[in-house]
Amino acid sequence: MPAQGKHRRSPSTSLGRTLAAVTAGGAVLALPVIGAASAFAAPAAAAAPQAVAPAAVAAPVNSVAKAAPTKHSVVAGETLSKIAREYSVSGGWKKLYEGNRKIVGSNPDLIHPGIKLVIAASSDDKAAKASPSAERGTSTDRADRSERINAAPVAQAAEQKAVTYTNDLDGWIRESLAVMAEHGIPGTYEGIHRNIMRESSGNPAAINNWDSNAAKGTPSKGLLQVIDPTFQAYHVPGTSTDSYDPVANITAACNYAADRYGSIDNVFGAY
Repeated sequence: MPAQGKHRRSPSTSLGRTLAAVTAGGAVLALPVIGAASAFAAPAAAAAPQAVAPAAVAAPVNSVAKAAPTKHSVVAGETLSKIAREYSVSGGWKKLYEGNRKIVGSNPDLIHPGIKLVIAASSDDKAAKASPSAERGTSTDRADRSERINAAPVAQAAEQKAVTYTNDLDGWIRESLAVMAEHGIPGTYEGIHRNIMRESSGNPAAINNWDSNAAKGTPSKGLLQVIDPTFQAYHVPGTSTDSYDPVANITAACNYAADRYGSIDNVFGAY
């Protein structure tokens, strides 16, 4: 069967030429269909593409923002210690004072109603906010604290309304101090009491009818012996317009002393 053998050699020679043309010329040619037993690798483009994680499913970046500082508006009767306890300030009143020294002034014992204190978040709070797990673990505690802080002004207002003062020298001084705190008038219990005992011995109806002021028709009156022109000039709104009224007399006199001497505490004689 020679014819059959020749027929087999012819494709072999043709395939050899085709391969030679491809390798020698370096040209990219479309190869003839080759049987399944061929050793040629599949083109690189045919390889399965490597899976790439979408950017949207990348590990989330902690985006919790730092808490803005809280601002507290001071009301009458408050102290730095009380406010520090209320907000759980790390470091207590000293830390609170350090952060608000420019607002409070040189005396941390004297804070005026109406000023706004900055309550900075403590380092523990910041650390908790930086950790998502910690944030989840303390969310209930922070919610409770927020409720307490929001309820504090209401409780303070109710407490102030419930305050009553005795109708005696101690009560008059304490009520005057509360009014003075509302208007930013300096003075202490000791300074007021010391001057009252010198001027009137604690008698709200005391009047001086013999000195030079009396000779001019403006006698000194009341607990702190204030003449009518001075009382009217330094009268504090919200108090009685009667110069014999104990609270009005004390408050007006302290207002005058603050204007002239810096404070009633600086008065140790006739003023």
